Amino acid sequence: MTGAPVATFFVPGRYAGRVELGEDAAHHASVKRLAVGDPVRLTNGAGLRAHARIETLAKRSLVVDCIPSSLEVVEALAHVELWAPVGDRERMLWLAEKAVELGVSAWRSVVYRRSRSVNPRGEGVAFQEKLRARMISALEQSAGAWLPEVLPESTIDDVARCTHVGGTLLLDALGQPLAQLMPTIHAPVALALGPEGGLEPDERDVFVQAGWRSVSLGPNVLRFETAGIAGLALVRSLLLSP
Repeated sequence: MTGAPVATFFVPGRYAGRVELGEDAAHHASVKRLAVGDPVRLTNGAGLRAHARIETLAKRSLVVDCIPSSLEVVEALAHVELWAPVGDRERMLWLAEKAVELGVSAWRSVVYRRSRSVNPRGEGVAFQEKLRARMISALEQSAGAWLPEVLPESTIDDVARCTHVGGTLLLDALGQPLAQLMPTIHAPVALALGPEGGLEPDERDVFVQAGWRSVSLGPNVLRFETAGIAGLALVRSLLLSP
């Protein structure tokens, strides 16, 4: 379909014929001033997208009719898992949103020692649900095909159990420039960020002893969400390079 941008809705499952969306989707459609007959796009977050047209739109229900010929199976990008520090919850949500746009495969929140001094911080079951909702919103806004997996919250003790054969990378100002590692990086990759204020020396030692490579984005001190976006974008670029 061409022309004006098409609204995208996250709907898990397979698509065939009529698909009924819930109250949230109906409200979203109303806010966007959509009407019966308008085109929309569906994404299941697991690699399947399809175009459809609105059949009925009510206050609490949205029903669309899928176009069978529009079904599209999208291959997943190379696997990149982001280890994001538990910190200010709004900044974590912003990072999660941008990570979805950049095609992160999985997200893991990590509690460091300095995470405990942040308030309000993003942790616990309720925050995980809010994180997933923000990711779904970002997926719809970017018309993506893959929703990241949200992994259980972890601690520094889980570092040694990460066995990504492609690379385990720790962003560290003292590390080797990330761009120089291009020939040696292949999927799957785990990319870890320290908390605001940085890792404690013994926490950094845990990463190093577990075989993680220290990599740098340059001499400037970056906030964790800035480092996450820059690191993820560079890793994605390196993995896509021939």
